[in-house]
Amino acid sequence: MLHKKLKELNRIPFHMPGHKRNEKFNIAASEIDITETEGFDNLHNPSGLISDIEKGFAEIYGAEKSFLLVNGSTVGILAAIHAVCNRGNTIIIARNCHKSVYNACLLLELNVVYIEPEFDRVNGFYKRVNQQAVDGAVKANPKAAAIVITSPTYEGCISRITAEIPLIIDAAHGAHLGLGGFPEYPKGDIVISSLHKTLPALTQTAIANIYNPKYTKKFRRYIDIFETSSPSYVLMNSASVCCEYVRNNSEDFADYRKAVEKLHGAELKKLIILDTDDAGKIVVSTANTQISGIELAQALRNKYNIEPEAASINYVILMTSVADTMENLELLQKALIEIDADCEDAAEGAFFEKPPCPDCTKAINYNDKREKTLLKECAGKRANEFVYAYPPDIPILVPNEVITREAADYIQKALESGVNMISDSNLLPNYILTK
Repeated sequence: MLHKKLKELNRIPFHMPGHKRNEKFNIAASEIDITETEGFDNLHNPSGLISDIEKGFAEIYGAEKSFLLVNGSTVGILAAIHAVCNRGNTIIIARNCHKSVYNACLLLELNVVYIEPEFDRVNGFYKRVNQQAVDGAVKANPKAAAIVITSPTYEGCISRITAEIPLIIDAAHGAHLGLGGFPEYPKGDIVISSLHKTLPALTQTAIANIYNPKYTKKFRRYIDIFETSSPSYVLMNSASVCCEYVRNNSEDFADYRKAVEKLHGAELKKLIILDTDDAGKIVVSTANTQISGIELAQALRNKYNIEPEAASINYVILMTSVADTMENLELLQKALIEIDADCEDAAEGAFFEKPPCPDCTKAINYNDKREKTLLKECAGKRANEFVYAYPPDIPILVPNEVITREAADYIQKALESGVNMISDSNLLPNYILTK
């Protein structure tokens, strides 16, 4: 495979990149950083080593065709929506979709219909998409071109839905599904996963799995448009290693699943490790304690040198993968048990309101005339920028939708609680761009 061939590089490089693999610059991984030279294939027209990687992943995921991506799941989502929709179509999307879905809708001037997933009001995050909600949205919008959902979610909730129209699934956090006894990998017309999120591969590597061959040619057309014309062989090398590892080490995934299931069984009295379908996500709720998710994350960092994936008001996400050592998993369990022993009961239970979700079909668009409005005074005006919590980049406000008082209060509370809220303009915490 590609990663083995790259070890044999020995030609004098009178080609890009400019570091020329010269060791004096001490650039990490430069020894395998090449361009499309003879014998090393071309990501935009693969027929050899890179094609072998794609065939390997197609076999792993049972896809008709798999496309290796080096611009993350984002580029796969952009290409998938363009492959299925025409400009001005109506599209149905789950409100908890990643901002790349919204950006594709903006570029194609799509009329967006939202469906709301179930919502955990105790901890404050979206859960699964209900089949009844999908069926209702499709029935109410018979000309909709596609439906897009996120499964698994950032917190590990998996939706098992079917649709009479093309189904695109953002499974960015699900590349490990179907391996070692983990839940089945999701199936739709096009399913996109980030290899780097839950498998041993470098950041930006992803895979797009096509299950409906009707969309293969159009997907290829748009991936050629959106993806870089200078794909990194360093990234593709890691995808090659990842592919071979997954195909030949099924027992490692079974052992990993057992290890994280053991972690889920840790005896905690106040903290709660939530069961959200994917055992690989350790989602720790602080709802029954006097501390916030932000404070739990700080304790893990400062006392145990553990860096969580994300922290919200009432929970912390700790991502695991087959690459985690037993020593580190045991340290995490020890840390949670010790922190839990010092926790006291919450003063009183508080419930989260669901983030705002418009109930009307609306196109996403910007207005060049932007008005800077105080956050506390923006209710009733139309948003002229995205506002989202990062991670995981799920919009709270979308350009062209009316800002409700509930939405403004939701953003204010999140900011006060230490949640990393980001807007296009970077004017938070004081201002929102409106039109």
